[in-house]
Amino acid sequence: MFRGIARGVVLVALAALAGACGSTTTTIAPTPIIITENFSSTLIPASAGTFTFTTLTGGAVIGTLTTLGPDSTKTVGFSLGTFSAGVCTVILDNAAATQGFSFTAATSSIGTYCVRVYDNGSTTTDAVPYTFTVTVQHPQ
Repeated sequence: MFRGIARGVVLVALAALAGACGSTTTTIAPTPIIITENFSSTLIPASAGTFTFTTLTGGAVIGTLTTLGPDSTKTVGFSLGTFSAGVCTVILDNAAATQGFSFTAATSSIGTYCVRVYDNGSTTTDAVPYTFTVTVQHPQ
C-alpha cells in the first residue's frame, strides 16, 4: 500500500513540474545595431540636398545638422522623412535649423528614409555656397 501512495505522489509531482515548464516562456528581443552615416555637400543659393538611408528594423533615428559654414549662425531648412519612388516625403521639418540642431524620430519597420537640407532664403543673401554635414544614426 505504501508503494502505491509513493508512486501516486511522484506522479503528481512530475505532472506539476511538466505543467509548470510549459506555461512560462521568456522571449528576449535582440538589441538593434545602431549605425552612423555622414552626408556632406555644398548648398548653393536657392538649392537643396537630399540623402537617403535604409533601416532593416524599427528603432530610433537621430538626424543632426552637424556642421554649417562659412557662417554657422545662419539658418537653413532641415527635414527628415520617408523616401519612395525618388521623392523625399517630409515628416519632420525645421525651416530655421542652425548648426547642431537634431531631429529624433522612431521607425517601426524596414524602410528607406531621407534627410534634406535646403536654402530657406537665409543663405541666399550671402551669395556664397554653404558647406554642411548631416549625421544620421539609425538601426541597421
